Amino acid sequence: MTFVCMDLAVLDSVREAAVEVIEKVPHIDALICNAAIAQVAKQEITVDGFESQLGVNHFGHFLLCGLLFERIESSRGRIVVVGSNGYKMGLKRIKFEDFNFDENYTPWASYAQSKLAQMVFAYELQRRVQATGKRVQVQVCHPGASRTSLIEGKANLATKIFWKLLSPLAQSAEKGSWPEVMCATEEGLESARYYGPTKFEMIGPIGECPLEAFALNQKDATKLWMLSEQKTSLSWSL
Repeated sequence: MTFVCMDLAVLDSVREAAVEVIEKVPHIDALICNAAIAQVAKQEITVDGFESQLGVNHFGHFLLCGLLFERIESSRGRIVVVGSNGYKMGLKRIKFEDFNFDENYTPWASYAQSKLAQMVFAYELQRRVQATGKRVQVQVCHPGASRTSLIEGKANLATKIFWKLLSPLAQSAEKGSWPEVMCATEEGLESARYYGPTKFEMIGPIGECPLEAFALNQKDATKLWMLSEQKTSLSWSL
């Protein structure tokens, strides 16, 4: 087992970690983009100038995927992007005019945007991989309602209480990982799909879940890709 330290909130840390991974890991079967922060009570800005949830959940993963893509492609591996049904709870679009929610910041709206950005990026990556014939499979999934410590750190009291009340209805963290494992290993998965627990999209057997059309908006995807390259100083031509 090899440990590589990385802070997704710091792009220089992502760059350093990617170099170390390439040095130490000759073959990558799957990169699972699972790390996240959620419902940060008050606006926080990363060292690179991003609203923290967008910075960690989207920009950090975008850069990591781009830097490791050639190694994944040479391994005929997979990229699994872990979304969230929270993508449906905000503006249902990328707020290009105010990425950081400098005006009217709310924990839920900014979190929803960060998860939507991840998913929009993933589906655009699918399209680009298919168009160029690259040997990488890209899948998108979500863990449903799973008992983890995700919001215990920086969420406000009301959100913590809400989750405390909801948690008895949630599944274990282990079961929450099953969609990720499936997307990393299962054969025959399709593009432009969204996999996760199928009972109320919260718990239960893993399968295809409904996907809102705005997550597949190609105009927004192209714009987000371009801006992500600019903001991470990554030239990722596919």
